Amino acid sequence: MTGAKPRVPKRIVFILPCCIGDVVLATAALQAVRRAYPEAAVVWAISSWARPVIEGHPLITGVFDTGPAALPTQSLRGIARFARALRQGKFDLAVSLVRSPAMSAAVALSGIPVRAGLDSGGRGFGYNVRARIDPNEARHEADIYLDVPRALGLEVSGVAPNIPVHPADQDTVRALLEAQSVERYLVINPAGGRNPGMALEIKRYPPKQMAALAARLAADLAASVVLLGGPGDGPLLAEVAAALPSPPALKLAGQLTFGQIAALAHDSLFYLGNDTGLSHLAAAAGAKTAVIFGPTDPARYGPYNDEALTLWKPVAVTRRGVADGAPQDFDWVEDGISVEDAEDRIYQFLHL
Repeated sequence: MTGAKPRVPKRIVFILPCCIGDVVLATAALQAVRRAYPEAAVVWAISSWARPVIEGHPLITGVFDTGPAALPTQSLRGIARFARALRQGKFDLAVSLVRSPAMSAAVALSGIPVRAGLDSGGRGFGYNVRARIDPNEARHEADIYLDVPRALGLEVSGVAPNIPVHPADQDTVRALLEAQSVERYLVINPAGGRNPGMALEIKRYPPKQMAALAARLAADLAASVVLLGGPGDGPLLAEVAAALPSPPALKLAGQLTFGQIAALAHDSLFYLGNDTGLSHLAAAAGAKTAVIFGPTDPARYGPYNDEALTLWKPVAVTRRGVADGAPQDFDWVEDGISVEDAEDRIYQFLHL
């Protein structure tokens, strides 16, 4: 790591535009920055797609919408435009959690005096406080993000991903559940593997296996099943619902805001989902959470909260994480965790 701790900044831009899971995990680094600089204005530069996850978070003072793309710096014009916007923000500290050399260039062109960021394979050349990382080393993404506060000389102990649950969102969700006479419930999310920066649907546990696991948990916990997904996941939820022995209490595909999803998970008995952003959201909102992994590495992408469980049958994964895609020969039946093993692990986790 290179660079020195700056003078106390007054205006900080925190840069990570995409995607949901990454943004949630990065709130641990945000917590470290805010703890060090409690009086500073902290603005998060974030895509319009991910913006609702973080908008209104008590650790930031505002958001800077970078547009619909995963990164606003995908062209020379985009680099210049983003650099100009940063310059207009009159920031004296940039905290960039983006590995892209184009983002590094834009931050350098912004003229921000102290520019702290990740330097993976020399891609952080535009930062004057660099957190050098090895892309081949299997480290958790949240811990990698914390390298930037570390490079600034900040204390990072005791921080964790954190998403507040707002009472208004709880009221909305509770009214929705009450209308269906739902009291004790599990949240089951069979979706994931799609966002503006990536499509990797092989990360999804097979619908019939997800339904079998959900049915066992619901029966043993005497709870209803609430199926959760994003926009466009209606057919997937219908497939899981059809494989359940009795209909789910609710199927919610793209009907809730991120804040309402956090409230739904927080108030549930248990949340079960795939390696996807909403699973990190549930864990960061304080829900008891289990995340199923298959072709991706939980050492890099597993939940980073205490009340969360990783379900994985160890298997060979790609060396550089999702940047290399998924193993071409991965098969959930042969290589994935079984319903029985997942069930046993969950009961141990819940102390049942």
